[in-house]
Amino acid sequence: MTTPAKSSKIFAPLTLLLFFILTSFAGGDDGAKSFFKFRTVVIDAGHGGKDPGAHGSYSFEKNVTLAIAKKVERLLKKDMPEINVIMTRSTDRFVQLNKRADIANQNNANLFVSIHCNSSPEGTAKIAHKEKGVMLLVYGYHRKEEQMEALRENASIYIEKDYKKNYDGYNEKDPTSMIVLNTFMQKYRKQSILFGDILEKQFRDNDGRRSRGVKEQGVLVLAHSAMPAVLVETGYINNNSEEKYLNSEDGQNAIAASIVRSIKIYRRETSTPE
Repeated sequence: MTTPAKSSKIFAPLTLLLFFILTSFAGGDDGAKSFFKFRTVVIDAGHGGKDPGAHGSYSFEKNVTLAIAKKVERLLKKDMPEINVIMTRSTDRFVQLNKRADIANQNNANLFVSIHCNSSPEGTAKIAHKEKGVMLLVYGYHRKEEQMEALRENASIYIEKDYKKNYDGYNEKDPTSMIVLNTFMQKYRKQSILFGDILEKQFRDNDGRRSRGVKEQGVLVLAHSAMPAVLVETGYINNNSEEKYLNSEDGQNAIAASIVRSIKIYRRETSTPE
């Protein structure tokens, strides 16, 4: 039987932790800004190596995504030198999907941006009314258990480095702890949608791109990321006009610039000014 003293020892830290989480992250925008610092972004160039991804009439997705990711990296280092920029790959190499999420989780990233190209079922045939435009994907709520697992495995990064000492009694199976993890999951889903909305506006209003919207989808690399995460479908590589745009310097520069502008806006809206 648990003695009152022992019960208080366990309950008090959990209550304090829950109060901190709910007031710092689950509240309104002002609450989030009071405690959050945007420091690290992970840029993920989709596919690579033995995995070419989708293809057009002359190009592969893996090469387009890497070229755009590198441009995003250069722009971020130039325009936001205070931000830590991490690439899941910088060369034409194969990186497993779970490893991409692991890179972001292990580096305590504040945002995960995965860059891809879309493709429609008709292949590279020159037909009218072929699909075109950007699309932004956030993790589907039906995969919330995978997101919860990612949060559970990385819970210590959301508390503090010596959380085991400071929060004696923290138990991932405890109902209170599950409330904490659920709170983070809901917050990160909301922030993922926010970043997706910002990106869509930048592509549509600044670049004149057609947008297919912000959609929920069961994407493994997003479901395993324990932070706000968006997958950017930059265009349909099997559409001749879009393939040309995606492979051009102007097109890639415009896409990279829109992503970086969106990150700047997102940071302003979610974090405390330095």
